[in-house]
Amino acid sequence: MTMPSKLSRSTALVALLAVPALPAMAQGKLTLERVFASPDLSGPQPRALKLSPDGKLVTLLKPREDEKDRLDLWAVDTATGAQRMLVDSKKAGTGADLSEAEKMQRERDRSVAGSSGIATYDWAPDGRNILVPVDGDLYLAALDGKVTRLTDTPEGELNGIVSPKGGYVSYVREGNFFVQPIDGKARQLTNDASDMLTWGVAEFVAQEEMDRRTGYWWAPDEAHIAVARVDESPVGIVTRTAIGGEGTKVYQQRYPAAGTANALVDLYIMRPDGTRQTKVDLGPDRDIYLARVDWSKDGKTLYVQRENRDQTRLDLLAVDPRTGKAKVVLTEIAKSWINLSNNFTPLSDGSFLWWSEKTGHGHLYHIRDSQWTPLTSGDWEVRDIIGVDESKGLVYFTANRETPLEQQVYVAPIDKAGPLRQLTRNGWWNDAVMDGKASRIVVSRSNTDQPKQVYLADANGKQLQWLEENAIRGEHPYAPYLADHAKTRFYTLKAGDGTTLHVRIMTPPLEPGKRYPVFMLHYGGPGGGRQVTNQWGAPIYQYLVSKGWVVFAIDNRGTPDRGKAFEDHIFRAMGTVEVDDQLKGVEWLKNQPYVDPHRIATYGWSYGGYMSLKLLEKAPGVFSAAIAGAPVTKWELYDTHYTERYLGKPQDKPSAYPASDAVDDSVKIKDPLLLIHGMSDDNVVFDNATAIVAKMQRAGIPFEMMAYPGQTHRVGGSGVSVHLWRTIEDFLDRRGGKPESAAP
Repeated sequence: MTMPSKLSRSTALVALLAVPALPAMAQGKLTLERVFASPDLSGPQPRALKLSPDGKLVTLLKPREDEKDRLDLWAVDTATGAQRMLVDSKKAGTGADLSEAEKMQRERDRSVAGSSGIATYDWAPDGRNILVPVDGDLYLAALDGKVTRLTDTPEGELNGIVSPKGGYVSYVREGNFFVQPIDGKARQLTNDASDMLTWGVAEFVAQEEMDRRTGYWWAPDEAHIAVARVDESPVGIVTRTAIGGEGTKVYQQRYPAAGTANALVDLYIMRPDGTRQTKVDLGPDRDIYLARVDWSKDGKTLYVQRENRDQTRLDLLAVDPRTGKAKVVLTEIAKSWINLSNNFTPLSDGSFLWWSEKTGHGHLYHIRDSQWTPLTSGDWEVRDIIGVDESKGLVYFTANRETPLEQQVYVAPIDKAGPLRQLTRNGWWNDAVMDGKASRIVVSRSNTDQPKQVYLADANGKQLQWLEENAIRGEHPYAPYLADHAKTRFYTLKAGDGTTLHVRIMTPPLEPGKRYPVFMLHYGGPGGGRQVTNQWGAPIYQYLVSKGWVVFAIDNRGTPDRGKAFEDHIFRAMGTVEVDDQLKGVEWLKNQPYVDPHRIATYGWSYGGYMSLKLLEKAPGVFSAAIAGAPVTKWELYDTHYTERYLGKPQDKPSAYPASDAVDDSVKIKDPLLLIHGMSDDNVVFDNATAIVAKMQRAGIPFEMMAYPGQTHRVGGSGVSVHLWRTIEDFLDRRGGKPESAAP
């Protein structure tokens, strides 16, 4: 696919009217019930793809056809393509409830949030077994289908993995760290855990905002383990009331709100038997973030990425595991904030690969003896290193060199800049994983017309076989609805300062002279949530188009994947430029001859919910209605690492918080508003909803609200998803301008 053209409005309309007809087949009409039913309309949606150590199998978590939110472990033979279930989560598990800690870990990991069954697994290095957590206990699954239970405790085990050489299984139980010989008895290595003190578990902000999921790291030779000790006693408490249909549970959750104390995180190095526990010298400043931890290839050096509280400085430390003493290897400094990555890769000769935005764009560097060799450059972004072949001197990675709308897989030398080779095809968004030898690639790809496909490729990108073709034909769940599938069109427009912004739009079949209402969706925040990419979209948006809505989105300044300058517009200025850019999108919409300018409704969740509020506050009368799902309303209520990255601390002088908050200006809202929040939300806590509700009620401002007992930041699941979208649809029909085709 080429970059979207800057079409004139008339040309855009012609392009929309000239969409070629899709092949005829048995046709059905989407309903809300079918959108959220099993099997998934998008077909098989494999997750957690991994290659076995010998490269003979690809393993994955696969939803059940009759229960799409339950995941089982499957394997695909890379030689024959034959698939088989390795672990049936219903047969292996006990059905026991997960611990609150594991439930919250799943919430932090968006890929498995709201799912049941198996959420993660870990290959043994010898490739003979896989460690699988099910219902709070650990099981060892052999490739012949035999499943052996390793733990049987009421407490539940967290973060279970197999050690690098396969000698041990390690995990966390009730906050203490355990190591168990693969065929022996478990040994408890720490013993002082409490409600406020844990070992081997990532603290809340590390899981939620830093993409650090674990709190311990094995050395490759199994001689040492680095284990984080997290003391949450300084952290403030949020009373989270999990109000459910059959009762209420109250949790005193440690939640580090912006400007308040973080957890105290220390790092210890110990032997697998728990002896010689050595504290790592992380420096005199205790108010830091433990951003990343990695071992050198030979296990003789522990590398620690230490980030200051203001997130303007990132130090890479080299630690001697015998003494815990550390020295600074390199330092990154930013005027705004530093984005973390997972691309630090140690090499056998003691050098390493590093990702940096020092040029204004995220690129790869080979660092040897303090000498930086740039491996990539240009006005585009490297996302993730997926493999390194040191014998051939090659690094494989994902990036968006061709267009920010797509992601491709590339390979480049590790000792010099270029030449760069693209291994995947334009016209797709590609994610990928490789085996440890970087000899094969498992590519997951989709575009707006094709749900996720998975194939196996060699190291040159040549497709060897389908692992999941997922073609929309025959018995595919989406096949009956393909004839009405709405094509997505991409365009560009200019922000107020001339910056290029990308938009996407889907329309019902357009009748000349007829105007249609718009469902405008947005996220808009930094760090994630882009809406304008060439990826398969949620079927709910196809449903809305089928009901007569135009579905539209624009990625504003402040969103990722466009370079640091593009993101930095939002620095100390949340609720400003991103709102302006969304309103530019509205201006563009109103100039389209098929859009009804009086029926433009807007919708967002989380940061997008915050944006819905800010849009209504800044531009009364522009929107026919707005839905704010789980919105942050006062940034003082949100967590430290995310909020302070962009706004600083609330106590800073001058403070960016008053202008960025949404509560005080809610009295300016004149247009219909639907506020939605899960009552057990541990991310954007329910206090955000009550703060704005109280303000609007006291001011006599009318609005509508739907609260979901027992639901967290992700409101959904069996029955609930249908109720949520039925509520939204009913609200829009009454207040936002019902499409003519939806009239009774």
